[in-house]
Amino acid sequence: MIGRPDRTIVVPMTNTTHLVRAGDAEVLDGDPGGTITLLADAPDTGGALSAHRSTFRDGAAGAPPHTHHEATELFLVLDGALRVLVGGDVTVLRAGDLLVVPPDVAHAFEAAPGHDAEVLFVLAPARERAEYYRLLDRVHRGRGDWAEVGASQERFDNHYVDSAAWAGRDGADGN
Repeated sequence: MIGRPDRTIVVPMTNTTHLVRAGDAEVLDGDPGGTITLLADAPDTGGALSAHRSTFRDGAAGAPPHTHHEATELFLVLDGALRVLVGGDVTVLRAGDLLVVPPDVAHAFEAAPGHDAEVLFVLAPARERAEYYRLLDRVHRGRGDWAEVGASQERFDNHYVDSAAWAGRDGADGN
C-alpha cells in the first residue's frame, strides 16, 4: 500500500511473468504524428503496471495536460527530445533522461521543437489502458469521436486539465 494523507492506494503484488517480443507487440499507427506500441497492460501484470513505447514526430501534438488520480507515471526518453509539462513548469527531456510524475500532478508532452522523440512510459498501479490507446487510434482514423475520449476520463484515470504554462509554451498550438 502507498499511503497519502487523502487516500490509500493499493498496489497489487504479482508473481506473473510477462514477455513481449518486439515483433509481437501491438503497434497503433492511426495518429499521423507518431505510434504507440503496447507492451504490458493490467491483465498482463496482475494490475502491477502498464507499459507502452511511443514515438512522436517533430511538430505533432502529443498528450494535452492531464492528471492520473491513482497512477504514478514514469517517462524514459529512449531517443530524441521530449518537451514536458510537470505541474506549472515546461522543460525538455533528452535521450537517457527519466522523469517520474506522481498522482494528481498535471503533465503533458510532445516532441521538442526540431526533434522526434521515442519514449517508454510505465504507469503503476495499472488500469486497463490499452483500450484507451486503441480508442485514440480509432479517433485518429476517423472511426471514433473526441467526445468518447473525454467521456473515458474516469474509466482510464486520465483526467484532462487546463494549463496556462502549456498553453503559453513556445510554438504552442493549443494542445
